[in-house]
Amino acid sequence: MTAAPAEHASTTSRTIGIPEGLRLDVPRVEDGAAIWRIARDSRTLDLNSSYSYLLWCRDFAATSVVARDGDGRPVGFVTGYIRPQRPRTLVVWQVAVDHGQRGRGLAAAMLDGLTARVAEELGIDGIETTITPDNTASNRLFTSYARRHGAPVHREVLFDGVLFPEGGHEPEVLYRIGPIPAAVSAGR
Repeated sequence: MTAAPAEHASTTSRTIGIPEGLRLDVPRVEDGAAIWRIARDSRTLDLNSSYSYLLWCRDFAATSVVARDGDGRPVGFVTGYIRPQRPRTLVVWQVAVDHGQRGRGLAAAMLDGLTARVAEELGIDGIETTITPDNTASNRLFTSYARRHGAPVHREVLFDGVLFPEGGHEPEVLYRIGPIPAAVSAGR
């Protein structure tokens, strides 16, 4: 696997504000079913079992975020975990926004809010995620995140499509973003 050329922006770090009427929160076990429904209804994510979303809200809440509407209902989420072999790296597993909240910058606001919190609490200075080549929205989300925070992006194929048991799966491209200057200063 060969790393693609790094993209690096010279802009200063800035975050996207949460859309009006919404708030970011740490997920709770009770949010698992709603998060599963948002993932299912996205029709783009690989849907995990409903049980896994309950576990995620219990075991990885500190490295995940949920966006809530004015009534406290989840309308978006980002799930993540700290990579054991790279303890200063947050791996972003899934990002999803309810259909009624799309187009408001919520995914970017959740990603910014989550990484700022995890940098402060756990000292991360980079993020990783995988994206299939056909997922334009995720590509834009993560490259714009890197640009906003003045961080380089390195890409390489992590899992070739032939490794997946079902036919026709696209390769999963690993995006490594960092070091993130704002995360470094927030985490210390």
